Amino acid sequence: MKRLLIEGYTADEILALSNEDLHAIVLRNEAIVFQVGSASLLGQFSVADDALIIELGHIDGGGEGALPSLASLAVRYAKRERLAYIEWRVHAVNCAKPNLKLRRVLVRRGFVVRNLPGVGECYWARVPAVSASSMGA
Repeated sequence: MKRLLIEGYTADEILALSNEDLHAIVLRNEAIVFQVGSASLLGQFSVADDALIIELGHIDGGGEGALPSLASLAVRYAKRERLAYIEWRVHAVNCAKPNLKLRRVLVRRGFVVRNLPGVGECYWARVPAVSASSMGA
């Protein structure tokens, strides 16, 4: 897999940030727009109990492996913080212009459509942080 930059930083540089900085910048449970390679994503990140929660609302562009790069970083962070799970919530169920490739990838990786309280309908997966791929089976 090609190493993509996330907002201009490598995964190692992001993981080198202090927990205080990570929580202030990323893990604040607020929507942020960020770049992974050539893809622009709208996402929200938080930690709840024993899980890293990754909620993606929009993905524009890319195609060179933005989601696997994000998943790899998520696995490394979750392992470092001794979190048991990574929970993915991808809002790609009722898009005006659906990305059929994304849907196929999500379904193939074990995501299911769920209507989560306070979140709405999304592709959802909760996977062990120790798994080789944090985007499902």
